[in-house]
Amino acid sequence: MQINLTGHHVDITEPLKDYVDTKFDRLARHFDDVINVHVILSVEKLRQKAEATIHVNGGNVFADAVHEDMYAAIDGLIDKLDRQVIKYKEKRQNHRGNNNAKAAMEPEPPADEEQPS
Repeated sequence: MQINLTGHHVDITEPLKDYVDTKFDRLARHFDDVINVHVILSVEKLRQKAEATIHVNGGNVFADAVHEDMYAAIDGLIDKLDRQVIKYKEKRQNHRGNNNAKAAMEPEPPADEEQPS
């Protein structure tokens, strides 16, 4: 997973970059099809904002979080992304598995047993 980290009105320090990397490892546990992640950290007066766009096969997942502390904003962002990625993954699995679910629900034909004459 490639993470692009940019900052608007904030310097991206090594501890901040490491924190973002370790938090995004949590998403990698749930979903392996992540192609690219673009994270923007910004500061507007007293608001710390973290937003991210995840490029996956078949679409994009976007989330943002605002808090007074940048680390708390990143935590909120990861929580939102985690829920969205799990939901996206379940949709993909359910969509592909519809035919198998119907086949599993059909009763099996009775086994051919020898009938006495």
